[in-house]
Amino acid sequence: MDPFDAGAGGILRQPKAVWATAGASVVAFMGIGLVDPILPSIARGLDATAGQVSLLFTSYFLITAVAMLLTGFVSSRIGGRRTLLLGLALVVVFAGLAGTSDTVGQLVGFRAGWGLGNALFVSTALAVIVGAAAGGSAAAILLYESALGLGMACGPLLGAVLGNVSWRYPFFGTATLMAIGFLCIAAFLKGQPQPARRTSVLDPLKALGHGGLASVAVSAFFYNYTFFTVLAFTPFVLDMTPYRSGAVFFGWGVLLAVFSVIVAPRMQARFGSLKVLGGSLAPLAADVLVLGYGNHTAAVVCTILSGAFIGVNNTVYTELALGVSDAPRPVASAGYNFVRWFAAAAAPYFAPRIEEWTDIHVPFVVAAVTAVLGALVVVVRRRALTDEAEEPEPAHVTEDGVDVYAN
Repeated sequence: MDPFDAGAGGILRQPKAVWATAGASVVAFMGIGLVDPILPSIARGLDATAGQVSLLFTSYFLITAVAMLLTGFVSSRIGGRRTLLLGLALVVVFAGLAGTSDTVGQLVGFRAGWGLGNALFVSTALAVIVGAAAGGSAAAILLYESALGLGMACGPLLGAVLGNVSWRYPFFGTATLMAIGFLCIAAFLKGQPQPARRTSVLDPLKALGHGGLASVAVSAFFYNYTFFTVLAFTPFVLDMTPYRSGAVFFGWGVLLAVFSVIVAPRMQARFGSLKVLGGSLAPLAADVLVLGYGNHTAAVVCTILSGAFIGVNNTVYTELALGVSDAPRPVASAGYNFVRWFAAAAAPYFAPRIEEWTDIHVPFVVAAVTAVLGALVVVVRRRALTDEAEEPEPAHVTEDGVDVYAN
């Protein structure tokens, strides 16, 4: 049953442990887009170039990608509660240190440590929420995805409000909020049962030997390059005050949340995953081209509009990754995320350099091409994806304990 059709009552009546984990999840996802509106301010404050500052995303997601091989290994040995607390503690420490940075190198390094903590936390949060929630797994997943969308929407807004005073304040603010989340989870979340089987570091890599899962991961790699070109490079193109840039990315995040949680599942149920994916990647490619070549107003509109396409794609890719292979869902998810987050690390690094080598338009041409490549992989590998993809089963997500930034 669609959890929306069942009403909000079951979703809202949750134990304190669920609300504590969901609240901390909101803050964790805020950390992804927190630096967006203050990237130009950080560059000015630390006398750094756009390429140097964009490494804040590269270090964060490079560590996140590698951590995909470790999160299942860790949580299957120390349990969900301890993994959550370890991740939160790392975020508190490294987000606080990031606010004290005197050089861009220090900030990039602290952001990498932040990425490790965030990976450990969000990779475990979904499994914990599902295990502790009342009202069934559908309500738990909806609550988790709502936390994700709210965090992605509010991160740029918080960054703008605090960053308008000083670029350091958003980092201190995040450390404070995550410390509160740590205390809430420590107080309200009881110990979680130990997994029946311990996960090996190599299990996610072995899972990628399945042709369908490998195809989804490669397609998602190309798509994520487009996604993070928009997220990490567009602030320099817009060149707006923190408040205005934050408002733009808040609108982007709202569309991402709405289309990820509400629109995408309904489109999947009606048209099937592969048709929805192809029908979303092509408009995304056109959108980023207009973003790169249009005037300032067009760039603002296309930035916000891209959130809708990104929200749909994120949901569909997750469903494909969880359902296309016979590997255990936590293992399949870890392998899939291991591949795709390398693109999230690559795009912020290459986009400013492509601009330096050519002009400001070409990074968006490359982003449009990678979106098309992602769609072509789906078309060429359709047979490997069809069996599971055409009949999406959202219940797959309920078993996924390591689905980082699931949607």
